[in-house]
Amino acid sequence: MWVDSGAQTWRNSGVNQNFIRAFGTAVVAGCVCLLGANARALDRTNEVFKIFQFPADKIPRIDGDTNDWNIVPESYVIGSDRLVDDNGKHKPTDPSTPKIRVRVGWVKGLNRLYFLYEADDDYWDFSLPGLHNDTFELVVDGDLSGGPLIERFMPARNILGQWEAYLTLQGAQAQNYHIFTPAAGKDWCMVWGPERWVKELPYANAAYNYHFKPGQPGHLVLEFWITPFDYAGAEGPQRAVESVLKENKLIGMSFAVIDYDDVNSGGTNNGFWNLSRHHTMYGQADELCEFKLMPLEPQFVKPIEAQWSFQVVDMSRRLVAFKDLSVGVIKSWHWDFGDDKTSTEQNPIHAYKNPGHYVVVLDVEGPAGKSRRAKVWDVVVK
Repeated sequence: MWVDSGAQTWRNSGVNQNFIRAFGTAVVAGCVCLLGANARALDRTNEVFKIFQFPADKIPRIDGDTNDWNIVPESYVIGSDRLVDDNGKHKPTDPSTPKIRVRVGWVKGLNRLYFLYEADDDYWDFSLPGLHNDTFELVVDGDLSGGPLIERFMPARNILGQWEAYLTLQGAQAQNYHIFTPAAGKDWCMVWGPERWVKELPYANAAYNYHFKPGQPGHLVLEFWITPFDYAGAEGPQRAVESVLKENKLIGMSFAVIDYDDVNSGGTNNGFWNLSRHHTMYGQADELCEFKLMPLEPQFVKPIEAQWSFQVVDMSRRLVAFKDLSVGVIKSWHWDFGDDKTSTEQNPIHAYKNPGHYVVVLDVEGPAGKSRRAKVWDVVVK
C-alpha cells in the first residue's frame, strides 16, 4: 500500500514501474513508497479474466480455423455483453453493434498470448489503406508495470518533446496493437509506437477467415498470437525483454472494438466498445483489466507424471541442485544421479566426484501409480 498521497502522485507520473518493482521500497521526492499487491491501479478490480492454458500437444495453429479452440470452456469467453459503449451511441440490442467473442490462451514454456476473435457485423468497413478500418485494438502490459504507454500521456514529453518521447518511451513497457478486421492490402495491424518489429515473426503471427466484401455483413474469424514485452524499444529486439509467462501470473490487458459503418464518414466511427471502462486505456496501462494465466484444466492434467529441473550451483565443487516438478499426488521419490549414488529426498543437492555428463533418472510413486523421467547427458560437470 502507499504511505501517502504524494507517493500515489509519483506513481501516476509515469516513472518506470519496473524500477519500483526492482527496489520494493523507494524514496522519491521525500515520499516513502511501500509496495505490495495493492499498488496496482487497474479497472474492474472486482474480477479477473481468465487466460486458457493449452496443453503442449494442442497448441492452436494460426490458420483462421476455430476447431483448435473447441477445447476452451465457455467460462473463458469474453462476449459483447462485457464491453462498455463509451461513446453512448448504442443500445446493447442495436443491430449495427458488432457481436463479438474473444478467447485468450497461452502455453506453458512459451512467452506467447494466443487470441481468437470472432465477430458478426452488419457492415464491414475495410476498403481504405489508412486507419479508417474496423478494428480490434489490444493493449497488453505483461508485467503490470502500469503507467502511460502513449507519448501524449507521458509527463516526460514536456522535457523530451513529442517525437523524442515517442521514439524513446512509447510502447516500451506496454504495447498497443491496432488490429485491422480484416486487413486488406496492408499489414494485419499497426503497432502504436516505434517498436513495429513486435508485429512480425518471430514475435507475432495472424490469420483471417471471412467471406464478405467491404460494405457487406458477415462473420469474421481472426486468429493470432503476440509476444508481450516488459521492454520493447525502437532500436529493435536486441535489447528487448520478453514478459515471462507462468501459471497464475497476473498481467494487464484490455481491448476495444472500433466499428465503422460508412466508408465516406470522414473518419468518424460508428461505435467504440471497451473491455475497460476507460476510453483512455489505449494509452494508460493503469486502466487495463486483470487477466490470469490459468493452470491446465483438470481434464488435461495427467494423474501422475515425473518431471524435474536442475541447476549447477557450484561448478568448482561439481555441486548440483535438483528440483522436483512432478505432477499429481507424489508419495515417494527416487533419484539416480548416474554415478552410482541415489537419494530419496524430494529436492536433493548432489556433489559429483568426477567430471562428466550424466544420465539422471527420477522415479516417483503415488496413489495414481508410478512415473519415470530421465534426462540424458543434460547434467554436465567439469
